[in-house]
Amino acid sequence: MLVILSNGLQNVFDMGRRVVVTGMGVISPVGNNLTDFWSSIKAGKCGIGLIERFPTDNLLVKIAGEVKGFNPGDYGIDPPTARKNDRYALFALAAANQAMSASGLNKENIAPERLGVYIGSGIGGMDTFVSETTKLVQEGPKWVSPLFIPMMISNIASGNIAIEYDARGVCLPIVTACATGTHSIGEAFRAVKHGYADAIICGGSEAAVSPLSISGFANSRALSRSEDPLKASLPFDIRRQGFVIAEGAGIVVLEEYNHAVARGAKIYAEVCGYGNTCDAYHYTAPRPDGTTAAEAMRQALEEAGYRKGEKLHINAHGTGTPLNDKSETLSIKLAVGEEEARKVAICSTKSMTGHMLGGAGGVELVAAVMALNEEIIPPTVGLMEPDPECDLDYTPNTARNFAADIALSNSLGFGGHNGCIALRKMNL
Repeated sequence: MLVILSNGLQNVFDMGRRVVVTGMGVISPVGNNLTDFWSSIKAGKCGIGLIERFPTDNLLVKIAGEVKGFNPGDYGIDPPTARKNDRYALFALAAANQAMSASGLNKENIAPERLGVYIGSGIGGMDTFVSETTKLVQEGPKWVSPLFIPMMISNIASGNIAIEYDARGVCLPIVTACATGTHSIGEAFRAVKHGYADAIICGGSEAAVSPLSISGFANSRALSRSEDPLKASLPFDIRRQGFVIAEGAGIVVLEEYNHAVARGAKIYAEVCGYGNTCDAYHYTAPRPDGTTAAEAMRQALEEAGYRKGEKLHINAHGTGTPLNDKSETLSIKLAVGEEEARKVAICSTKSMTGHMLGGAGGVELVAAVMALNEEIIPPTVGLMEPDPECDLDYTPNTARNFAADIALSNSLGFGGHNGCIALRKMNL
């Protein structure tokens, strides 16, 4: 169906439009660019450590996955911009700048009305929220910054990146807790596939490593209380106690296939399926039987044309919480069947990065793209004592070669939000 828009552009609403990844950018506890991130992940390097940004003497939890050595200027962000943005928004802008540079998209090869931004954050400007609240309490209302609101709100990363790249098309910041990054990319996939844009900068960002958020998560018993950073994030291990909070951003550029080919873009992978369901069960706990997360995986696999016998890789949500890992294991079995599930090459990169909340899905999608392309499954480090109820192949401790036909990236958020994206190598 061909539609002429009011601005004179042609928009093709065609379910057959193919969507590809043409750019990727990462800020993470194990590397602040794609090369460093992927090298660390393949090597099983753990980026979790004792918190360095603030004192932890009175905190129950003293470890996190902190971004290290981050300098906004290294990503073309000038000092005035850096001062006017929260840490989470700077992570998003830095990762977006990497992704756009890699994609080669610019004002000469895409119309601004056909470029969109779908970047979300589970929490938003936590540093700004805490610092300005402290000013209010200690110094009074007149000392609260006039930039408090635009620095704090969770849509501002999308807005600022749209300004940076003159992206006047679809713009939809998504907030679904730990599923934010995956849903942002999945919804961007649909928007490009259905003709609402030719390219979308998408993913998630988070910078919520702060005493306030750590206290909230710790008091709800969601965080690991291990004092050993290397034994804290233990997905699928019977010793697991909870997740390790982390920060970072993962941003990708999704582009319509013909548009990418016409300009000679490098294509990293094809996005070929997306599933989105809700547990409708509990505000933090996952549905124990795994049925709704399984349905998200089934939706993504069906749209991707998955066939029994194809080699499947899953970058699991794999948080290291007692309930999540059991229910996700059940979900995988339900999605593909018990027999096929035992052939799936699974990993949890959160064992190395910690849990970046709204940024996790974007970073893990990047890892899944790289695993597919290089035919290497990252390890789940620290997996020494497998939980008998988590009895699938989670690639313990060491990366291995595996030529997957299709890769999935799972995200399961508080509130029961389930997201799954399917990828294939580019089949020309």
